Amino acid sequence: MPSNTITGIGSALVDVLINETDEFLHKLNKEKGGMTYVTSAEQQDIISASSQIPVIVPGGAACNTILGVGNLGGTARFIGARGEDEYGDIFEDKVWESHVEPVLSYFDTPTGKVLSIVTPDAQRSMFTDLGASSLLDPADVTSQMFSDTAIALVEGYLLFNRDLMMAAVKAAKAAGTLVALDLASFEVVNASQDILPDLVKEYVDILIANEDEAKAYTGESDESAALEKLSVNVTYAVLKVGSRGSYIWHNNTVTRIEPVKGNDPVDTTGAGDLWAAGFLYGIANGLSIEKSGRLGSMCGYEVCQVMGAQIPEQVWKKIRSTIEEHPPSK
Repeated sequence: MPSNTITGIGSALVDVLINETDEFLHKLNKEKGGMTYVTSAEQQDIISASSQIPVIVPGGAACNTILGVGNLGGTARFIGARGEDEYGDIFEDKVWESHVEPVLSYFDTPTGKVLSIVTPDAQRSMFTDLGASSLLDPADVTSQMFSDTAIALVEGYLLFNRDLMMAAVKAAKAAGTLVALDLASFEVVNASQDILPDLVKEYVDILIANEDEAKAYTGESDESAALEKLSVNVTYAVLKVGSRGSYIWHNNTVTRIEPVKGNDPVDTTGAGDLWAAGFLYGIANGLSIEKSGRLGSMCGYEVCQVMGAQIPEQVWKKIRSTIEEHPPSK
């Protein structure tokens, strides 16, 4: 029987979330919506400058997706590195709680943290200290870690650690899995133009991007032109267009996925990650493109209704019930 396991590799991080004003962000000279690497001390300075009490939840882009897969009822595994500290314990406990198998390396360095400033429009701007998460040794990433895997999700942020990125995609391909790459942020794409096209051509089967990432990768502002370029050399290409939904290219056919509508977003942290969770779960479990995209939209909508990337269990139950109503086509 074919495997439906989804294995993710990426940064094991803890999210520290603060609601703040546009003015607060402006004082930090930070362009809204992106990700900047900082030191732990710089993170603490920003936290101290805010009068808000931070919310602390597990994070990391690939991890958010993989925990989503586990909470959907899928078989999932996460590969990463954590510190031997309280934040690391919080992180690993949450992985287990989400029915995900952790494959973690341990280090004396503190667990990595992402400080997210959430502005009133629900946009989040991230300040990242990778900590122990950056210490995963490429030599330790083996094809065995991706055994019995249908889809290997490789975090786009690993493009900032090229040896680890190459080790991950080579190990996944050696294990015979489909490789999914979420382009993570426009900063990642801009910094990786010299290797990204060849990497996608040689290793990637499922390429996922939002509007900003797609424009940075393809040079196209027009959505249909961007999607066409995203689709070159891959089996599935995804273009997410925020509150307008998404487009999925497969077998020379474009499927438009309507957004799930309802309440205004509280916080967009993890929206793309959880969209990927629903979509990849669907593909790995034999759902149609439309049903997989719809499941992605549902997960993306629901995570925007809470602070952080952790959807409450009662909401997961509601989402799982929709899968049961529309089982995979045989």
